[in-house]
Amino acid sequence: MANSLKIGNVTIPGRVLIAPMTGVSDLPFRRAASRCGASYVATEMVACDSFARGRPDVVRRAAVGEGLPMMVIQLVGRTPEWVAKGAALAQKAGADIIDFNMGCPAKEVTGALSGSALMREPELAARLIEAAVNGTSRPVTLKMRLGWDDKSRNAPEIAALAERLGVKAITVHGRTRQQFYGGQADWRAVAEVRKATSLPLIVNGDIIDAASARAALEQSGADAVMIGRGAYGRPWIAAALDQALYTGDTLSEPAPASRLGIVLEHFTDTLRFYGDALGLKIFRKHLGWYVEQALCPADPSVRRATKARLCQIDSPRGVESALNELWAALSPDSALPIFASAHM
Repeated sequence: MANSLKIGNVTIPGRVLIAPMTGVSDLPFRRAASRCGASYVATEMVACDSFARGRPDVVRRAAVGEGLPMMVIQLVGRTPEWVAKGAALAQKAGADIIDFNMGCPAKEVTGALSGSALMREPELAARLIEAAVNGTSRPVTLKMRLGWDDKSRNAPEIAALAERLGVKAITVHGRTRQQFYGGQADWRAVAEVRKATSLPLIVNGDIIDAASARAALEQSGADAVMIGRGAYGRPWIAAALDQALYTGDTLSEPAPASRLGIVLEHFTDTLRFYGDALGLKIFRKHLGWYVEQALCPADPSVRRATKARLCQIDSPRGVESALNELWAALSPDSALPIFASAHM
């Protein structure tokens, strides 16, 4: 299988995509993943009405993409007028691809009758998809779940509808909304979407390594995979997994020294983007994930204690010193295969 994915007139040079993740995939994270070789990293979810009204934090979240080889903006909304305006603004901001969210299970989103709640209202979903497609000349994609619950797994019907309306690719998370992130993603159920549409299909949910990626592709019949939580503390995972899928080799993670460089560059970029005080606060979740990955498979209590200690440091210099100290203490026996990437 070719190691690329065609979405409309855009070619993605790889088959491993990083999902839009609220509170995670801000610009510094997306730049970190791109430096590691990721070919597709979507923005955090952007509310169309707030974007169109020019709310500063939302505009900044969506419209800033310096240092990225490709810009993918994900939109969420419930009113056709605002969705159309959001799509037009996303194009103006430089989006190569615009993704429409019908998969977010968060209560604050579904409570506003957006995200995966739209899977209960196919007629409204159709009007919103049509508004997004008509609002831009860029390829529009759709991300959704299997359905609202097990009694209404209507992803195949919505995928076929989206194709008729001009959507260029479909991503399906192999859970219903009511499952949130519990249980196991049902990749075989995604195969029903494959039967319903000829569009490029991307499978999402519980993909964390080469084995799970290969199983997801085989069971779903999808053309590509999308990683969400598996990228926490691993911005290199998309490029590493892409290489493993293409060559058939095992997944090669960065050696400790390379990881430290990735962490420090991500931290510096976050401070530069947000300022020291806010940047330090925002980076703490990434810091915790990086520490967990660095210390795996150490005893969980050791990982928790180390993470807690680093996340309580209240100065950028202190964090940098603690990171250097931690990495210096890592045993050489914990070294992983060298990560080969032209981006490093």
